[in-house]
Amino acid sequence: MTTAEEKPARLISGPGMLLVWFYGVMVVGAVSRSVYQIATDFERAPLAYALSAVAGLVYAFITYTLVRGGETARRAALVCCGAELAGVLLVGTWTLLDPSAFPDSTVWSDYGMGYVFIPVLLPVSAMYWLRKARSRETAARAA
Repeated sequence: MTTAEEKPARLISGPGMLLVWFYGVMVVGAVSRSVYQIATDFERAPLAYALSAVAGLVYAFITYTLVRGGETARRAALVCCGAELAGVLLVGTWTLLDPSAFPDSTVWSDYGMGYVFIPVLLPVSAMYWLRKARSRETAARAA
């Protein structure tokens, strides 16, 4: 039997639930898009389609860690959000500098413009929330 002290701290209370919803939508969007593109026309833009699949996996892992909760999951989500932001910035810049490398869009192309810039705003919001969640947990332990 587990005690209240052994339960992982919730990361999906309040605005955290909105993050889970947005990440869930991004999982569906990125994975379904990449699966279709890879299955129907992979040779046209293999890098773009593979990057969309990677984005979908990153979104899925972050969604899982937010739902899982606890300090280890919080840290893992924070690292993945940093990697996600780096990917969005790298791919976004790459698509602007060398559009021929991406004949088709990815989730992270043009900093997520095709997804209303959610791919660049989401990791920033999530990192803020995850840092704030740690502050709340630390304050609760000290009390």
